[in-house]
Amino acid sequence: MLNGKTILVTGGTGSFGKKFTEIVLSKYKPKKLIIFSRDEMKQYEMKSVFIEEKYESIRYFIGDVRDSDRLHRAFNGVDIVIHAAALKIVPTAEYNPFEAVRTNVFGAENIINVAIDNNVKKVLALSTDKAVNPVNLYGATKLCAEKMFIAANNYSSLNGTKFSVVRYGNVFGSRGSVVPFFKACAQKGTVPITDKDMTRFWITLEQGVEFVLSSLEMMNGGEIFVPKIPSMKITDLANAICPGCKHKIIGIRPGEKLHESLLSPDDGIHSYEYKDRFIVYPKVVENGEKKKGKYLGLGFKGYTSDNNKQWLTEDRLKKMV
Repeated sequence: MLNGKTILVTGGTGSFGKKFTEIVLSKYKPKKLIIFSRDEMKQYEMKSVFIEEKYESIRYFIGDVRDSDRLHRAFNGVDIVIHAAALKIVPTAEYNPFEAVRTNVFGAENIINVAIDNNVKKVLALSTDKAVNPVNLYGATKLCAEKMFIAANNYSSLNGTKFSVVRYGNVFGSRGSVVPFFKACAQKGTVPITDKDMTRFWITLEQGVEFVLSSLEMMNGGEIFVPKIPSMKITDLANAICPGCKHKIIGIRPGEKLHESLLSPDDGIHSYEYKDRFIVYPKVVENGEKKKGKYLGLGFKGYTSDNNKQWLTEDRLKKMV
């Protein structure tokens, strides 16, 4: 699927981008793997790990998804785009709403237009559980972006660029996640807990990359791919990372939910269940795809972190952490 192809990753110096690069370079032989990001220092640091002299296919490209002219230059000759660039820290987006919209919404529009103009074959955009019934600005911008990427299939020709979305939950060990924060708190003996009943979906970086790669192979344009991943209580995570520490209840912060959702009940009307994932098929795009899974339908109650059938135990959490 990726051998001989030119692949570009926006936000390529982030946690996902680095793990994606590691896996792709170890398993495939792409013609080019372009790391597109706006942070020269992170690119400099990444170059010391993925050295251009050792990995002949890798390229580093400074640019911002807000800049369509720069994207036009970067997308020239590209076959596949993985769109991972975003402003994603919830409190930061709440305080800087215009900046979040410019990157997450206007940036998505630029990706769509430039990909179509450059005849990119496939674009797969990364989304989040916070896009489902959003209560914060970050989730609202990602919901907007999801809608834009799905509808973009109507703007490309029948044999033109295909756009799809991957939507998953919190990522273990990613920058800005609660895991490094809890590790730092462990040294103080007290861990702040927003609510003792709070639950979240969790996925590892490697699982996230492998899910993206499998979705990239399956996509026909217009789908939202949702992995079946385990849930955990925030208190169990705290106990696994900080055994013996006291819990200090601080209350739910602005923009937070008690439980997250990867599929709403309304998504069931257009969704099918498979062995390892759910697929939300497009409402506004006819891609001709044959649906072989179990139809969820009107009676679907949603897929939330508190009604999940898979749960992480403390022992399993410790191994993952």
